[in-house]
Amino acid sequence: MTERFEAFLKGRIGLDAESVGRVVIERAVRQRMAASGYVDIDRYWLSLNASAGEQQALVEAVVVPETWFFRYPESFAALATLAVERLPTLSPGRPLRILSLPCSTGEEPYSIVMALLDAGLAPGLFQVDAVDVSERVLASARAALYGRNSFRGEELGFRERHFIPFGDGFSLAQEVIGKVRFMRGNLLEPGLLAGEAPYDFVFCRNLLIYFDRPTQASVLEVLKRLMRPDGAMFIGPAEAGLLSQSDMEALGIAHAFVFQRAKARPASKSARPGPAVARLEPPTPRVVPMATPRPRATLPASVPKPVVIENSSLETIAALANAGHSEEARAACERHLAAHGPSAEVFYWFGLLSDVAGRGDEALDYYRKTLYLQPQHAEALAHLSTLLAARGDLAGARRLQERASRGVNNNGR
Repeated sequence: MTERFEAFLKGRIGLDAESVGRVVIERAVRQRMAASGYVDIDRYWLSLNASAGEQQALVEAVVVPETWFFRYPESFAALATLAVERLPTLSPGRPLRILSLPCSTGEEPYSIVMALLDAGLAPGLFQVDAVDVSERVLASARAALYGRNSFRGEELGFRERHFIPFGDGFSLAQEVIGKVRFMRGNLLEPGLLAGEAPYDFVFCRNLLIYFDRPTQASVLEVLKRLMRPDGAMFIGPAEAGLLSQSDMEALGIAHAFVFQRAKARPASKSARPGPAVARLEPPTPRVVPMATPRPRATLPASVPKPVVIENSSLETIAALANAGHSEEARAACERHLAAHGPSAEVFYWFGLLSDVAGRGDEALDYYRKTLYLQPQHAEALAHLSTLLAARGDLAGARRLQERASRGVNNNGR
């Protein structure tokens, strides 16, 4: 039913239907049909194609922002350090330029400003641009009024410094608001920000995981065009593997997920083989219900082979998968996604089921979505590390192993 709408969304914002689940797109279409007074889907399709406003409304019904202030705080600490180091190298009068996209409801670009102010940078030394495809979230960002859901974690001292209590929420100080220029834009539109000077730092976190591979490659080229040759790019934890496979390299700042263009390596002067590379051993997950592809398990005599199972709980998904009923388990995942929306656990099960079926690219994407929603998901880290190692991306696999190790150590404190 939704194939044409999926094609529309892919062409408009690059969205890969598999990344959010087709049921999410179907639900958004139904919501917009009801809001527009349409019962017949063909009539709504004609209306959608005739109305730029309705096209934007459908995009916004699908794109549900999930963000908060100082998400991945190490990234902002790294930005402050890098900014202080870079300032003396700038030409006189040129401010430090930072880009945030997609900026959603403003928590990320405002966090950038607060981090730099708290690091001692005068307001005139930097400027932040923020871009999003949704006019609705941009209006919310400009209003700069936030509820308690935008403040998570234990370190909330910034709220005391930069916000004023307002009703049931908090109003951001004008000193911070005035440092961000919000603009509507689409990474797939030709010439995005073409009239702007390149940026010293680009934040584009947790966006690439929603694109298919060709779109990911295209968007990465746009991001590199927007970034200065000596600039740095901040991405989400689930996207590090994507950049490590391009001409980008990590700066090596723990938990910051910041990359720069890889430096050219001199050609070898000798034909002699280099030092042997140690074999990378993938970590063993805490729970490995289906760690590697294998023949379907034989059902015990006491377990009847299911024909139709309506239950979509995570326990049901696990039971079906471990009994070898992969198709039934996948259907249960789809029902869970339709009923409850995206979650780390359901994406993890999608990844395992794809892994067992030998669909490696699909499994990689689902594991990355799991880590987007739950960055220290131990099993997803382990399986994604194994897949990357098998494909020769030892550096990416090692980074995931280190993350998994840090999570175990932190939990054991």
